[in-house]
Amino acid sequence: MPFALGQRWISDTETDLGLGTVVAVEGRMVTLLFPASGENRMYAKDDAPVTRVRFNEGDQIASHEEWTMVIEAVHEKDGLLIYAGIRTDTEEQVLLKEVFLSNFIKFNKPQDRLFAGQIDRMSRFTLRYESLINQHQRRLNPTRGLAGGRVSLIPHQLYIAHEVGHRYAPRVLLADEVGLGKTIEAGMIIHQQLLSGRAKRVLILLPETLQHQWLVEMMRRFSLHFSLFDEERCVEAFAEAENPFETEQLVLCSIDFLRKKRRRFEQVCEAEWDLLVVDEAHHLEWSVDAPSRAYEMVEALAGQVPGVLLLTATPDQLGHQSHFARLRLLDPERFYDYDAFLAEEQEYGAIATAAQALLDGSELSGEAKALLAEQLDGVDLSDMASRQQAVGKLLDRHGTGRVLFRNSRATIQGFPERHLNVYPMALPEQYKTAIKVMGMMGGNTGDLQTRALRYLYPEKIFQQFEGDSASWTQFDPRIDWLLELLLSARQQKVLVICSEAATAIALEEAVRTREGIRAAVFHEGMSLIERDKAAAYFAQQEGGAQVLLCSEIGSEGRNFQFASHLVLFDLPLNPDLLEQRIGRLDRIGQRNTVEIHVPYLDETSQHALLRWYHDGLDAFEQTCPTARPVFEEVRDDLFTVLAANDSSDEALQTLLDRTRAIHEPLKTKLESGRDRLLEIHSSGGDKATALVTQLEAEDDDTGMVSFALKMFDEIGINQDDRGENALVLTPGDHMLVPSFPGLPQDGMTVTFERETALSRDDMAFISWDHPMLRGGIDLILGSEIGSTSVALLKNKALPVGSILLELIFVAESAMHPQLYRFMPPTPIRLLLDKGGNDLGDKVPFDTFNRQLTPVNRHLGSKLVTASQPQIHALIGKGQALAETRKADIMAQAYERMTRTLGDELARLTELKAVNPNVRDSELAYLQQLQAELQHLIAQTQLKLDAIRFIVVAHQ
Repeated sequence: MPFALGQRWISDTETDLGLGTVVAVEGRMVTLLFPASGENRMYAKDDAPVTRVRFNEGDQIASHEEWTMVIEAVHEKDGLLIYAGIRTDTEEQVLLKEVFLSNFIKFNKPQDRLFAGQIDRMSRFTLRYESLINQHQRRLNPTRGLAGGRVSLIPHQLYIAHEVGHRYAPRVLLADEVGLGKTIEAGMIIHQQLLSGRAKRVLILLPETLQHQWLVEMMRRFSLHFSLFDEERCVEAFAEAENPFETEQLVLCSIDFLRKKRRRFEQVCEAEWDLLVVDEAHHLEWSVDAPSRAYEMVEALAGQVPGVLLLTATPDQLGHQSHFARLRLLDPERFYDYDAFLAEEQEYGAIATAAQALLDGSELSGEAKALLAEQLDGVDLSDMASRQQAVGKLLDRHGTGRVLFRNSRATIQGFPERHLNVYPMALPEQYKTAIKVMGMMGGNTGDLQTRALRYLYPEKIFQQFEGDSASWTQFDPRIDWLLELLLSARQQKVLVICSEAATAIALEEAVRTREGIRAAVFHEGMSLIERDKAAAYFAQQEGGAQVLLCSEIGSEGRNFQFASHLVLFDLPLNPDLLEQRIGRLDRIGQRNTVEIHVPYLDETSQHALLRWYHDGLDAFEQTCPTARPVFEEVRDDLFTVLAANDSSDEALQTLLDRTRAIHEPLKTKLESGRDRLLEIHSSGGDKATALVTQLEAEDDDTGMVSFALKMFDEIGINQDDRGENALVLTPGDHMLVPSFPGLPQDGMTVTFERETALSRDDMAFISWDHPMLRGGIDLILGSEIGSTSVALLKNKALPVGSILLELIFVAESAMHPQLYRFMPPTPIRLLLDKGGNDLGDKVPFDTFNRQLTPVNRHLGSKLVTASQPQIHALIGKGQALAETRKADIMAQAYERMTRTLGDELARLTELKAVNPNVRDSELAYLQQLQAELQHLIAQTQLKLDAIRFIVVAHQ
């Protein structure tokens, strides 16, 4: 390379150094100073990884004095370039020697990088183009935000999430029965709202006992990292902002915490939120004269936050009036009077009955025909297709259909059967002695609930007097029974849940040391990573743990449906916890009968509690929506029986009789009060089935996996295949970037298979919606990676030396998340021959790409330099062709936008006439959005994003 003092060069390997100046040429070495970064580099002259900087006529350049000029001619004297042209500020003719060029010149445009010799590998050019295509397609995809969660593809959940997640500022009550996935539905809605840009700041309020479960669910299932705010976190946040709740976008907080800390509640209200989520909303007690403090707090927030999601499995638990009060939180103008609400519900009950008859194909009564004629304005009901259309209209117009979603197990298919197995055992003498000693020492004191709980766990009483080192597992008959069960079911997974961590730890030691059974333990004293590892060890089919021994935290939202044996080593006093325990296995998709095993000490409070659950509520083999209200009604009687520690007392039979007397009529009332039309609407029907089909097809598409692996390769991420659909990713030593979005420094294990991800919480589920893939695409398109390339085309049908220019333009407007639905940044590919004719439509990218051979940077730079005038001319012609394509893209986007929003606006306007649940703010938002997007589409600009120069060769 001919070097001379004062010449300007750039580093091929360290482009961030800026413009370099030759300051020494001695023997075989050359030294460059890079003033912008203050760095020196010494290279061997014959093999220096640098490229000479040479600008061309028409380029605009900056001097070290910060004025700019447009080049008209380029001269060379004594090895140095001299640029002649016109200053842009004074319009006078000037000369500028290359030594006086600005040190901070960067080559951001693809054509500038190409001419400066900054040529990328061809594989990176391919990756950049595929990133543009995939980003464009994903932003247009209506399932965006649905496919990426670590969730099973369950129709009713997907339908509700899709229906609500696409709304502007949704305000709905999610009231599916226990086990049908309200938390998952809420997570998918939040995910869609965030990805679409409809929401940026989300606040979740919930009971303190559920904070950890939600934190884990949002992170594990949706890669949403919420911050848990308590008093300690608020104090820490004062260093960043006066209002601690403004320091995070996604916040999770206990209602009790805000209720006790008035100033914190005021700060929550002062912060701006886009979406409010309230779990266990049935605890918000309300009456006209005396609303609870919790209700008033949520009411204040709901009045200022645009979007509100309320979650409850038992909407009528505190009475129908409280159910009305929750609807009032969503729309106080619509639900303003309880008596009017009751009158409307009676009318909708008749409509629901008629709708059911339509779906069943039954003969309609005269009353039903008259009602439907009034509602549907003479719609034809002669065949099944028209009947289904009629039901669709009824669903749309239904009173609470837009604000309330409720599914029941009676309407949702796919749940397994539950079978109870009970094992009575004699109370050991050691426990009898410990209980007797406790009584003699006055230990049987405390309130009724404390005494009731004490007798349920005799092992704790034993240890209280014998010390923590006392091994109750040596004589407790439940241990021998558990070992026998595990040995008899060697090839089957068994989940064991008990109330406390100490019990789970003792059980794990017993099964491991006495029989060598592979076991894992899972409790609140372990870190999240440790719990993940334990769950993964249990999920592992070959060489994994046969049994997982959990404390009550095992009832959190983990999915263990690959097991079908559940051992309840002891029973919880809370009936909700019992259902949560069983719900770890009793899930949609469970292929086997759930075998529930309950060992108990006979004629003790354990036996009494078992009978109350089974004989009184039938809570083991059936879900029991009445359990909580019945429990609240009989709790003192139940605690009295349990505190007596005797299952043969007449008081137990009286308790059982009273329990059934409350439970059975309440169950009948709930069943008869089911809103069939609401359930039909909530399940989604054919729409839900179509969503599942679409998402299953996306799961089966190998294109995403291929693209992800290619991206990891190019970025320099190490990949280690661990089998079982698992891949370990770790940062490589020579990555293109210092860090990769979503990839920890110590690496992570990922899977592309949904079923694997559902059973392995220790693996990240990679999908198009995962932050790693989205962040990777943003990283590539936000940098110059792959924006230039040079290749050879070995095609004897074309003359040697023929040139082709592949140009990738992007049509884009100002960033607006709603615009992405209709016109995300759109790639335009042109393949120009030397005459400027576009061959792109005739030669697909993939087909053409396979015919090309990459060249090294130095050869590529020489080929570009030799063809600069032709390349300049072709870029100009390509710009004109791309402008024409841009106009077509704008027209199609405008047509898509006006049709979609226009149809939505027309439907809601028509619907508002019969269903007041359509809010004026929704209509106003759509009208404003339509005008705003029309303006943005008109402002669409064209950007040259990448360029590839191709030369024809025959060898």
